Amino acid sequence: MARDADGFPVTRSPAGVVRAAAGSRELTVLDERVSGCRACPRLVTWREEVARVKRASFRSEEYWGRPVPGLGPVDARIGVVGLAPAAHGGNRTGRVFTGDRSGDWIFAALWRAGLANQPTSVAKDDGLELTDVRVCAAVRCAPPANAPTPEERDTCSPWLARELALLPRLRVIVVLGGFGWTALWPVLVGAGVPLPRPRPAFGHGVEVSLAGPNGPLTLLGSYHVSQQNTFTGRLTEPMLDAVLARAKELAAAD
Repeated sequence: MARDADGFPVTRSPAGVVRAAAGSRELTVLDERVSGCRACPRLVTWREEVARVKRASFRSEEYWGRPVPGLGPVDARIGVVGLAPAAHGGNRTGRVFTGDRSGDWIFAALWRAGLANQPTSVAKDDGLELTDVRVCAAVRCAPPANAPTPEERDTCSPWLARELALLPRLRVIVVLGGFGWTALWPVLVGAGVPLPRPRPAFGHGVEVSLAGPNGPLTLLGSYHVSQQNTFTGRLTEPMLDAVLARAKELAAAD
């Protein structure tokens, strides 16, 4: 597999994503391959333009400007799936949900739940560590207007599928928002997970029990930690805390 100037393996097509994801036997290998992906031209152009132009308040920083891998240990029993990195958050810092207001919400909630060692996530070297939870996104590149296309979602889905498959103790997936909820269903189908019919609609607090490849698997819906939801009160801290408390309860029951 060819490597770019920074040493990351390069993937340039949807078929290449399928092969690269399937061939990743460890999370560290998967994360490296995610970081070199160039399979979606629109997203590559956008993320690199943002990294070049920068926001005025971050003009002195070097942006990551790449796809953003997941974060958390391989023995995690809880997964958290978001939408995509923010242009001046994960696309800047190189760590999922790091350096933006959405990250302020999710990592503070994980800290309150005892799943993170600190309530903030501002940079890769800030000392953050997660316990029993892996955080990732359905799409790994920052998209224009925070809106990936269905084609981009589908191209990216093998990365998510492989990431979840490499978590052998996974028992609960907290899905942030309707986009992630929709993106997760074909991933589960590909993993051979029997799905209910009709498929449950997304909603905050929705709970779906499935027979996962390694045991019981529960999906929990939560409104996304976007500013649109948190600023308007559609999602409150107690609401998010309740979902994570339920996730911990379900994970501990195994």
